[in-house]
Amino acid sequence: KMMELYDHYNSMCDLETADIHNQMGPWIRLPSYNRSLKYATGGVYLSKMIQSKARLFTRNIYQAGAAFEYVIFVNKEEKKCVCLFQAGHLLEGPPGHVHGGAIATMIDTITGTHATFLSGLVVTANLNINYRNAIPLGSTVLLESTLDKIEDRKVYINCKVTSSDGSKVHAEATALFVSINVSHLMGM
Repeated sequence: KMMELYDHYNSMCDLETADIHNQMGPWIRLPSYNRSLKYATGGVYLSKMIQSKARLFTRNIYQAGAAFEYVIFVNKEEKKCVCLFQAGHLLEGPPGHVHGGAIATMIDTITGTHATFLSGLVVTANLNINYRNAIPLGSTVLLESTLDKIEDRKVYINCKVTSSDGSKVHAEATALFVSINVSHLMGM
């Protein structure tokens, strides 16, 4: 099911280019694995030690299929983001099901990615999740993130987690992100 959905969204993407902002199609597949940080936003250089060890939190396990397996697509025209997610065995909470914290991590990941795409560097100010149905380990779910509104530095995002066919709602969330300057992160 994961590959069917991946092929569906990937077919709506234009040819990939190194610069995601120069892609022409309405959908863009975002790179997400082994992101390296040569420079932080704003041109602040990070040491080679930090660069060599930096990994996205959700990509910190090398064993394929053991934890967070996902891909994110952004639709710049509709201001919408979609994530295909499959939880591996290391994300177990209740027996045979995904831990709520892992679900929250993925919701924060997709909504934060979406807010960053819309507004630049952001931090999570509020994340409110209503869990509806447990997610069985290994099943494919769809996370859909939509823009509610942008007010000054605040970005409001909604997210819905459903079964791959959309027939079951697993969670619903609202998130508030605040645009920041990189100096806030660097303690300047």
